[in-house]
Amino acid sequence: MPNKANVLKEIYRVLKPGAHFSISDIVLIGQLPNNLKAAAEMYAGCVSGAIQKEEYLSIIEKNGFVNITLQKEKTIVVPDDILLKYITADELSIFKNSNVGIYSITVYAEKPTNAKTCCEPDCCN
Repeated sequence: MPNKANVLKEIYRVLKPGAHFSISDIVLIGQLPNNLKAAAEMYAGCVSGAIQKEEYLSIIEKNGFVNITLQKEKTIVVPDDILLKYITADELSIFKNSNVGIYSITVYAEKPTNAKTCCEPDCCN
């Protein structure tokens, strides 16, 4: 989902008050090398289109959800032979020794029980 804010806004709109959702996605901590960001293979694998983990959780909160819980977090390891298609051996070494992380997360959140009930796409602004 390239526009995570719009998707989460729509999830909020369609959920009944007190209902919850659980969603899995790929997030980042730190910045990917530019050549990885530009690689179609990385985009297709949901890596280069990923956003920062804290930003992702913030979007959920800003859309009105409560009881936000990180249910699972798993490190994604992209094999070196794939990374070397897009970055040099030196860049790979720097990348592997950096604090950059690619993670699969599963997040649970609830729509508040006292939330306004919406029926139109723009009524929950």
